[in-house]
Amino acid sequence: MSLQKIFDIFQGITTLCDSFANNPAVAWTRIGLIFLGMLLVYLGKKGALEPLLMIPMGLAMCAVNAGVLFLDPTTAGLIVSGSAPLADPAAQEAAVAAARAGGMHGTLFMAPLVQEPSQLMGLMQIDFLQPIYNFAFSNNLIACLVFMGIGVLLDVGFVLARPFLSIVMALFCELGTIAVFPIAVAMGFTNGEAAAIALVGGADGPMVLFGALKMAPGLLVPITVIAYLYLGLVYGGYPYLIRLLIPARLRAIKMPPRPAVKITPAEKLAFAVVVCSVLCLLFPSAAPLFFSLFLGVAVREAGLKVFSSMIESIFLYGATMFLGVLLGIMCEASTILDPKVVLLLVLGILALLISGVGGVIGGYCAYFFSGRKINPVIGIAGVSCVPSTAKVAQKEVSKANPNSIVLPEALGANISGVITTAIITGIYVALFPAL
Repeated sequence: MSLQKIFDIFQGITTLCDSFANNPAVAWTRIGLIFLGMLLVYLGKKGALEPLLMIPMGLAMCAVNAGVLFLDPTTAGLIVSGSAPLADPAAQEAAVAAARAGGMHGTLFMAPLVQEPSQLMGLMQIDFLQPIYNFAFSNNLIACLVFMGIGVLLDVGFVLARPFLSIVMALFCELGTIAVFPIAVAMGFTNGEAAAIALVGGADGPMVLFGALKMAPGLLVPITVIAYLYLGLVYGGYPYLIRLLIPARLRAIKMPPRPAVKITPAEKLAFAVVVCSVLCLLFPSAAPLFFSLFLGVAVREAGLKVFSSMIESIFLYGATMFLGVLLGIMCEASTILDPKVVLLLVLGILALLISGVGGVIGGYCAYFFSGRKINPVIGIAGVSCVPSTAKVAQKEVSKANPNSIVLPEALGANISGVITTAIITGIYVALFPAL
C-alpha cells in the first residue's frame, strides 16, 4: 500500500499535517481545542463545572476538531469548516477544485452559518447533526425547552415572600448587561452584536443563545460558546469577588428572624399567569422565553405531575445534552481564530465581573437601608445562574458563620434575576433586531 493511500485512510492526521504546512494557527488551535475539550470533560466529572452541559460539550469539541477530513467535491461548495456558504459561482468552482486536490477541509457534523435553502437540504443529507441544528437550535427551540425545565424547578414562593428585596438585588445585577453595551459599541461592534455580548453578564445561557440568534447571528457561535464556558467563572470566580469586596464580619451577619410567609400554590400559579401575560404584552419579541419559563412554573404549581416529570426528565435533560453537543461541535478551530473572539473573551469576562460587582453594591444597599441587618452577600445571588449564585452566596456566608442561613433570600434574588435578564433581553431584541 502506497504512502498516499495510508494518508487517504487517516485523513484526520493528514488534514492536521496539511494545516501545519499551510496554516499553522489552525493546526495548533485544533490541538488546543481537543485538549480543552478533554479538560471540560474532566472538570465536569469532578463537579467543578456543570457536568450535564460540559461533558457532552467537551467531548463534541474533541470530536469536531479531530474529525477534519478532505471534503467530497460534491459538498465542497456547501461546507467550509462550518463557515458561511460560498454564494459566488467562481468560489464554488474553486472550492470543488481544491477538494479534488485534497486541499479543502471540513467535517461531517454540521455547518451552522449556512442558510440558503437548497444548500441546507443538501447538508441535511450529509451532516448528521444538521437537522437537529436547523429544527431545534437555530429557531431557539432548545433554549425554550431548557427554560421550560428551569420553570419546573423554580419555586417562585421565594420571590413572593420577599418581592422588593428580590427584585432590587436582581436589578443591581443587571449592571454588566447594561454597562458592557456601550463599551462593545465603542470597540466597533454593531448595536445588535454589542447587545448580544452584553447579555453574557446575565449569566443565563439560554438567554444569551436567544439574544445572539435574534440580534447577532453572524457571531452566534463565539458568543454562545464563550457564554457557556464563562458560566464556570460563576462557580470559581465569584467566591473570590465576595471575599475581596465584603469583609468577613459582614459575611458573618446572621439574618434576623423572618416572619413565616405562607404562599399557596394557587397564588404562585396566579403570579405565573399574570406576570407571563404582562411581560409578553410588553416585550413580544421575547415572548417565547417568557411563555416557556412560566409554563414550567404553572405546570409545577398546578400539580400536573405527569407534565412536570416529562419536562424535567425528558425536555430539560434532552435539550441540555443536545445543547452541549451542538455548542461543542460549533467550537472548531476556524471559528475560534476569528479576530473578534479575543474581544468577545474580554467583554464576556468584563460583563460577568461588572454584574457581580453590581450585585455586591445591591447587597450593601440592602445592608444599610435595613439598619445593617441584611447580609450583603445576598446581592450577588441576583446574577441569574440558577441556582449556582445562590449556592455560592450561602457557601461563603457559611464559611464566615455556620449559623447564618441566607439561602431563602438568595434564591428569591436568583429567581428574580432570571426574570430581569429576560426583560433586558426583550428590550435589546426589540431595539436591535438583526437586519
